Amino acid sequence: MARGKIVDALKAGKVLVSDGAWGTELQNLGMKPGESPELWCVEHFDEVKSIAKSYIDAGADMCEANSFGGTVYKLEHYGLAGRVAEINEAAAKASRAAAGDDHWVIASVGPTGKLLVTEEVTEQEMYDAFKEQVIALEKGGTDAVCIETMSDIDEACLAIKATKENTNLEIICTFSYERTVKGEYRTMMGVAPVDGSKAALDAGADIIGTNCGNGVDRMLEIVTEIHTAIPDAFILLHANAGLPVVVNGVDTFPDSPEDMAKLVPDLVKAGANIIGGCCGTTPAHIRAIKDAVLAL
Repeated sequence: MARGKIVDALKAGKVLVSDGAWGTELQNLGMKPGESPELWCVEHFDEVKSIAKSYIDAGADMCEANSFGGTVYKLEHYGLAGRVAEINEAAAKASRAAAGDDHWVIASVGPTGKLLVTEEVTEQEMYDAFKEQVIALEKGGTDAVCIETMSDIDEACLAIKATKENTNLEIICTFSYERTVKGEYRTMMGVAPVDGSKAALDAGADIIGTNCGNGVDRMLEIVTEIHTAIPDAFILLHANAGLPVVVNGVDTFPDSPEDMAKLVPDLVKAGANIIGGCCGTTPAHIRAIKDAVLAL
């Protein structure tokens, strides 16, 4: 295929741009509170495809698939446990149709919501849940999985293992970190950026990094920390449009496209290889980031 491998493009020195937020875009298209975002891939295929296409049209080199909550454990909350394969395949197909032959699809794989430490599920059960999802995503045409918003190393590694052992997909793995009162970054489970990144690489991830929880300024600190410790790793970041502020009872993300784009040169200098957005970001944010990358 014309697009080749993501890692090969990074090895060639390219800085790539990923996409932005999906949840708010789905809401803008009419998704109601309490609906399954993933079911939209089946029932509103063209609308979901339009979100992916809006990011491709904005200049993104890759787009995610609307499959973040696509494991059986997330879908069972909506009575959809028996439709995992159908929904994930549709999610990948929607983004594949939008991306065409010249752009990559990096299908989203989020946490299961289950805790291994409390023995809610066994490692085998969690592995099987990820296996079912990623096989369907590959069938639908994704190029890679973006195992994201992770907080537990064991869960992330099981997702990586399930993908590596059952598909030929490239693997991206990102954790979500919050800054502590001491100024350090840790996941909800206490994982530090370097520890999470090394564990993901050891498990077989091709690209590591961070998503959500922070604006681009704090992402710069996290990327610097990871790159300093693991200089040869390829790093992806999906930053929020700043830290949310409540306006009239609604979470609002304050960073403008220009706010995010102005730090792109610093991010690349710090070691970022793929730059995209998370909560609060729009196609306009991605266009600004793309323009900043092209200006490097």
